Amino acid sequence: MTGQAADVVIVGGGLMGAATAFFLRRRGLSAILLERGLIGQQASGVNFGNVRRQGRFLPQLPLANRAREIWGRLPELIGEDVEFLALGHIRVCFSEADAAVLEAHARDVRDYGLELEIISRNALRDRFPYFSPEVVAGSLSPDDGHANPRLVAPAFGRAAVRAGAVVRENTEVTSIAKVGEDFVVETAGGGRYRAPVVLVCSGAWAGDMAARLGEAVPFAVHGPQMAVTEPLPYRIEPSIGVYSKDRTDGIYLRQVTRGNVVYGGGWRGAAHADTQRAYADPAVTLKQFAKLNRIVPALARARIIRTWSGIEGYPGDDLPVIGPSAAVPGLFYAFGFCGHGFQLGPGVGDVMAELIATGATSTPIEAFHIRRFAAATG
Repeated sequence: MTGQAADVVIVGGGLMGAATAFFLRRRGLSAILLERGLIGQQASGVNFGNVRRQGRFLPQLPLANRAREIWGRLPELIGEDVEFLALGHIRVCFSEADAAVLEAHARDVRDYGLELEIISRNALRDRFPYFSPEVVAGSLSPDDGHANPRLVAPAFGRAAVRAGAVVRENTEVTSIAKVGEDFVVETAGGGRYRAPVVLVCSGAWAGDMAARLGEAVPFAVHGPQMAVTEPLPYRIEPSIGVYSKDRTDGIYLRQVTRGNVVYGGGWRGAAHADTQRAYADPAVTLKQFAKLNRIVPALARARIIRTWSGIEGYPGDDLPVIGPSAAVPGLFYAFGFCGHGFQLGPGVGDVMAELIATGATSTPIEAFHIRRFAAATG
């Protein structure tokens, strides 16, 4: 059988794929990473950049904690600065009922090693005077923060190459087939790659790949609605999100040290995996901006200088698929992070490398196994 061979072929060069390639090399396994476009070009590069743990599905917290430990070591691990700033993450709310939910969440996450500080209205405004009087409480995760999503996946890709991985950009995978003990992965340019292990982490396109491999999952794609303002005096250090039962209140924002305020949330836009197109809706941008001003009134006169979107994948239960195939030995998945995968990315790469190399992982990921969909439908 001809074709370039490795221990693992990774399909998809977002943050999950690039991080896995890097950590596989640290475990001594050879890896070939195939990406249809450029490393980090899709959801990994167009998201908000939140490095937050609070507000997650509780069984996801061990993975988030593992990822946070890696975020703190990124410069020494990959040799590059990705603008990670551990300046905190605050969730705020507009009602006493929602404040009670934040308090309950703070109690729940203690069992997972995450300590949150609940701050009441007056104390919150004393410490963060830019908040609106409408904000009644906040939940502070002091060790979290934000990073530049345009830098992270490419930095992991370069680090993987320096560590000995093979990275092929502009290489579209057309088929994956199990032939004997190996998989044969073919690409649009006529390339052929083989390995005993394949990891599918192709984001919004992974649902279709899983279906072709006999493991269909309910799957949708959506486009985040993002915008950035002109540079303003630097005042807002932590990243900020809103907890509310009304999803349209769920705006998030952060200010980069250059002064620009990045914001999004509340609404999702149209996105199409087949044509690789997503659309920023100007009407949504303005509605988001009004919600933004409800959180930080001083932004009311800021100019919006750019908007964008991307293509994100959402399994039917809004939880990712992580782990081995339920049907094909040697096949693994890591996809469908529902717009919440950026913080998890380094941890997912480390976990997948551990799982592939050893057959087990020290971080529990059973809740994300693809078999849950077979059980629901069969």
